[in-house]
Amino acid sequence: MLVPISRPPLMTPAADVDLAIVGAGAAGIAAARTALAAGLTVAVLEARDRVGGRVVTASFGGHPVDLGAHWLHAGALNPLVQLARARGEPIRRSPGRGHLVINGTLRHAAESEAYGRAFDQADHAITLAAREPRDRALDGVLPPLGRFGRPIAKTLALVSGRPLREVSTKDFPSEEFGDNYFVRGGYGALLARFAVGLPVALHAPVRRIDWSGRGVTLEGPRGTVRARAAIVTVPLALLARGDLVLSPDLPDPLARAVASFRPGIYEHVILNWPGLPLPGADRLTKIQGRFGSFGLMIRMDGGPFHYLELDYAAVRAARGDRAALARHARLLLRDTFGALPGLSVRHVTDWEGDPWSGCSWMVAPPGAFAERERLGVPVAERLWLAGEANSRALWGTAGGAWAEGERAAREAVAALARPSQFHAASAGIMPSGPIERGA
Repeated sequence: MLVPISRPPLMTPAADVDLAIVGAGAAGIAAARTALAAGLTVAVLEARDRVGGRVVTASFGGHPVDLGAHWLHAGALNPLVQLARARGEPIRRSPGRGHLVINGTLRHAAESEAYGRAFDQADHAITLAAREPRDRALDGVLPPLGRFGRPIAKTLALVSGRPLREVSTKDFPSEEFGDNYFVRGGYGALLARFAVGLPVALHAPVRRIDWSGRGVTLEGPRGTVRARAAIVTVPLALLARGDLVLSPDLPDPLARAVASFRPGIYEHVILNWPGLPLPGADRLTKIQGRFGSFGLMIRMDGGPFHYLELDYAAVRAARGDRAALARHARLLLRDTFGALPGLSVRHVTDWEGDPWSGCSWMVAPPGAFAERERLGVPVAERLWLAGEANSRALWGTAGGAWAEGERAAREAVAALARPSQFHAASAGIMPSGPIERGA
């Protein structure tokens, strides 16, 4: 069992609060910080034994390695980049140029630049198509790109999380291809620092939310919490498959919005390979060989660890067999580099199979891009959905989830300040306990 390197000290929440928050990932942490700053009492209920959600840093041989989110995308838009800078956190800009390896040969800068120009051409075509009235699938808008066409299409599918025929052109995340950052010591460790002192109950999954009265009642194995309002930040895949029951059901427009998305898949094979024959650190390497193309993020944080990226097609082909994915990674690397002395596969992520995630992120198919905004519409001014799926500019990212958590909390604060929202909540039965302390 992998253990996060950082477990922040947490306060034990009360069972009777102004605002209950389901989930202590990026959106939940942001919502809790925003609501507490506005003077509300807050209870965050987290099913896992840790905070962070799909952002977690574990230690491998003393090296911090992110198992989920790793990139802080689109620094100009990303509130986590801005917050990290304000706090003096150790973030660093990712190198602008990566490597290109074709048939086992590291290509010169001129060829890498040609690949980059072809990628920019594809991105430009997508941008133009997104302005058209009709929403089309991504596979129908790409221009001819010559020898780089297939690897670029595969890269676009990788970052989308689904086959291109299932991805809305209007929803494609172009902002994620520039001004990106990494965190020394791990993204998950950074997010855990932002959670220090928050009122979070761990091992506290919520199974049912009753919003039929004036307030909201949240029920789970740990007991009941009553609140004047609630923000649900669990991954949308869990709502779509009914893991969290809402009573009454969500209004039809919101329920249709939830059902319109598809779970995106993006996984990593984490490699320990000190002898990787490529220079530089934190460099994204695009590799083309006999078995197709794939991405390799090399020497993360300057250490001997690397990510081999797995897209939807690779994960589906393995049918949930993580050992098969590890073998697949070795096959790709052996085809590229020949012998692999000193290489070990340390971990294969499984966010789709994780019971509290169900996916890496949520994807809008053609025609559904506008549903992201509909997800943010509150229910009866006392129930909000918030997470990466809400974000139009930064969906699929922790930064997008953070921004949506802040937005939902601001709206909840404003709603609870209106006189019609004041009422007395009944006493809950969640057991109290000591402060959750980190290791």
